[in-house]
Amino acid sequence: MGLIRWWASNRASPRTEIVRKAQLCNLSADLDQSVTPCVGAVWEHNQASREFAMYSNIVCGVDGSDLANKALRHALALAAKTGGKVTAVTVTEPSIIVAPGAEIMMVDTSSIIEDLDKAKEETAKGILADAEKIANETGAHLAQMHVANSHAAEGILHAAKKASADLVVMGSHGRRGLGRLLLGSQAAEVLAHADIPVLVVK
Repeated sequence: MGLIRWWASNRASPRTEIVRKAQLCNLSADLDQSVTPCVGAVWEHNQASREFAMYSNIVCGVDGSDLANKALRHALALAAKTGGKVTAVTVTEPSIIVAPGAEIMMVDTSSIIEDLDKAKEETAKGILADAEKIANETGAHLAQMHVANSHAAEGILHAAKKASADLVVMGSHGRRGLGRLLLGSQAAEVLAHADIPVLVVK
């Protein structure tokens, strides 16, 4: 079964209190009937009065993986309930070439890096196109953003700030390769450094 963990952080006040448990299970089932309800959840928050309805600008990380698509469906369903909007964000990392023996020879890697960057751009376009198809299935409008040459967590946090998001939704891990997004530790980094609530779908 799926598991959703809800974390919220407030840097001005480090104290957090667990005020609800297992409430996102029913919420996830209500929002998206195609997703298996979770077996448990924890919502850590330091303001018990905050409601789900306040989330009107949601950023969702996508990388083409099944888990990322599942997270996107949750984000779209939540936005439909709250009247909010969703921005799908994909992140591609910097191209780095290490040539054997580079310390004793001159190696021009500019053309190789350019080709890699073009390949990543095409990969990102494909990922966002697939995300658009998922949104179209529900009749929802989906904004899109590609953050290039950035590490996964940094790219998600940058996108959230640029979009003035009040919620980040993402999978707990993602795929490897040109279009990789979140790989476990990166999800933890987003949770640690985000100054807005983060919904992690597993």
